[in-house]
Amino acid sequence: MNVTLRREDLEFGVRTVSHALGGRTAMPILSGIRLITLNNEVEFAATDLERAIRCRVPAQVESRGTVVLPGQVLSQLVGRLPEVPEVRLQLLDAQVRVTCGPAIFELPILPAEDYPQLPEPTTDPLGKIPTNQLLQAIAQTAFAALKASETTRLALTGVDIVLKEGSAKFAATNGYRLAIKRVPILGLPDRYEGSFLVDAGIMTDVHRVLSSFASENTTLYAEPGQIHFQAGPVTFSSRLIQEQFPDFERVIPKDNQIGLFLPRAEFLETLRRTELFAAEESGAVTLRATAQATNLEVSAASRERGKSQEVVELIRPPARGIEIAFKAEYLVDALRRMESDQVALWLSAPERAGLLEPAGNIAPADEGFIYVCMPVRLL
Repeated sequence: MNVTLRREDLEFGVRTVSHALGGRTAMPILSGIRLITLNNEVEFAATDLERAIRCRVPAQVESRGTVVLPGQVLSQLVGRLPEVPEVRLQLLDAQVRVTCGPAIFELPILPAEDYPQLPEPTTDPLGKIPTNQLLQAIAQTAFAALKASETTRLALTGVDIVLKEGSAKFAATNGYRLAIKRVPILGLPDRYEGSFLVDAGIMTDVHRVLSSFASENTTLYAEPGQIHFQAGPVTFSSRLIQEQFPDFERVIPKDNQIGLFLPRAEFLETLRRTELFAAEESGAVTLRATAQATNLEVSAASRERGKSQEVVELIRPPARGIEIAFKAEYLVDALRRMESDQVALWLSAPERAGLLEPAGNIAPADEGFIYVCMPVRLL
């Protein structure tokens, strides 16, 4: 191997695939980044067997080859290279020499024959999602899932992606809240229906990777047990969770008649302050409104932290009154991921789930977003 790359292309390729590097593992080869030289390109790749990332960048290829380099060392090195235009990589015996201006580094290589075969798209694409809308869908859903360390129910650790009737619906839940985002998917075959459950942490990494460069659309591919996101020079592959996601459509409230229309930013900041006084075990804040009221009262009290009471001006008075408590964190998480100036919180009874959605002049980023939250029962 003998190849020359622009320094920024080398850094982009290494940093992109580093999101898939294996951590502590019984397979040392997974700590490596694989480089394959192609015609006028270098493909970087990394995997932890749950996810795999490939990234191609332009290069001047003098001789071709495949090497696997220590991932942590390489990813740290590329951010500290001298500020010169080009970097040269040369395979010399059991090392790769990295020449960057006056600096020369020699990295050991790992056995390329031990590197696992990476998944890649082999079927026709399912369709394309505008990348900015895909990123928003991930941001507005993945947060609602549980971490793997918090549950044995793997379905609650994932984001369910349902493709149907020209749209992709993303959903995540922890059993007490549910975030749903619908975005268009271009080119989905007629009458196609499919669902793919992907670990929420992996979806967050998809967001990190795809938001690091400009790409108009992201193409989706599916294989048995795998889903692929392809945008520009990057292909991000993920293993699917083999569990059934809850029937989330069934739990969306359909008959909540009490609508609290609120200024989003003011409601958010009030909740953040009130949360400081909530009981640690419940994190609950109480919302209280009376029929035809112009204000919503937001309060919390605990023996250890004290008491808080504020009012938020309602945009329109509710037809009926209600007193209900929610875990403040759950409302804050949703509100801070929205951009619309107004929101509507739809309620029916103190023991029934509320539905939060954008209202008024809905910001484009909030189109297709709804959020369901179970109340807290206070003694």
